[in-house]
Amino acid sequence: MRPLTPINGTSALTKLFSARKTQKIIPDLLKAVLFDFDGTLVKLNIDFIQMRGAVLGLMGDYCTPPDEMGDLYVLEMIEAGKNFISRNNPGRENEFFSRAHKLISNMETEGSTEGELFAGTKDMLYELRSQQIKTGIVTRNCMAAVKQMFPDIDSCCDVVITREFTTRVKPHPDHLLTALVALDTDAGFAAMVGDHPLDIAAGKAVGAYTIGVLTGHSEASALRDAGADLIIEKAADIIRFL
Repeated sequence: MRPLTPINGTSALTKLFSARKTQKIIPDLLKAVLFDFDGTLVKLNIDFIQMRGAVLGLMGDYCTPPDEMGDLYVLEMIEAGKNFISRNNPGRENEFFSRAHKLISNMETEGSTEGELFAGTKDMLYELRSQQIKTGIVTRNCMAAVKQMFPDIDSCCDVVITREFTTRVKPHPDHLLTALVALDTDAGFAAMVGDHPLDIAAGKAVGAYTIGVLTGHSEASALRDAGADLIIEKAADIIRFL
């Protein structure tokens, strides 16, 4: 896996990629496959309701969070909380932001002790490599938790983009574009595989072929409504559809 440096600051990836010529994907011309991690390659092991509750509780140390904050995904909740605190308790927003990220990272790494790869995952990744198809992981999880669940991930995938390595996480297209730039592959020749409508939305946003899997909490109808081009039982089944 090519080495990466954690990203801070504003990304120009969207502008960079818009200048590239992309095409409608043809299965025989597939050059790269991007995968979500939790629920796609490994068993879901994080209680996101508990995690959001913990972040809201932490926010209470700084100000009373508005009711609508509880409806956000946890990373978006932290960002919104930082902005809310900067307006209502200025000067403490960065402290909250740092504590919140440490909190969820600890919960992720603790939860990763219960995680395990789905059967056939490694064989599928090696098979894609044997067919000259590049592979990447795009996850909102932290790198420490990913490597705890999949210690030899570097030898199985060409690039791993956790939240530390992108300015904006999926469903923002920058997350996938960061991986595609690292893989030197246009989105029109790539597929995005995930268990959540958010993964499908991210793939559609960059123009990739999208594949939903049923190993997470989302049903086929939700993935189909999000626009999935193909729905399969598990990620390892992708080999049968190439």
